This record gives sequence, structure tokens and C-alpha cells, in this order.
Amino acid sequence: MKAVGILVVCATIALPFAASAQSADTNYCNALSAAYRNGQLAKGDSKEAVAMSKCASDPASSIPVLEKSLKDNKIALPSRG
Repeated sequence: MKAVGILVVCATIALPFAASAQSADTNYCNALSAAYRNGQLAKGDSKEAVAMSKCASDPASSIPVLEKSLKDNKIALPSRG
């Protein structure tokens, strides 16, 4: 019973940090998407279009795709902070 209580306390403490990191990644992914669109690189069915559509649900897999494309096209990456 004591172990369950400890787990609940740990989860309660960790949850805000996980949510914060997730929203920071989502915000960064959205900023990368905006830079990609502003660079007029958008193509309908490209891997970048798929990555942009997944920013809210899976930013961790979208960010590397968008960063690579922007770097390859010599477009400055937005700040991550």
C-alpha cells in the first residue's frame, strides 16, 4: 500500500514536467513548420507535409524531418527556447 502511495506522489510531481516538455516540443515543431512554409518549400505530399501534420500528435518524430529539410535548404532554424 505504501508503494502505491509513493508511485502516486511521484507521478503527480512528474506529470507537469512531462506536459511542459511536450508542449515545448509542439511549439518548436510548429515554429519549424512556419519557417518551412515561409521559405516556400511546402509540397503537397512530401515527408515534410506529413511531419507538419503530426506536430501536435508526434512532435518528436516530426522535428528531425523539418530541421533537416530547413538545414538542407539553408533556412535558419527558429530558436528552441
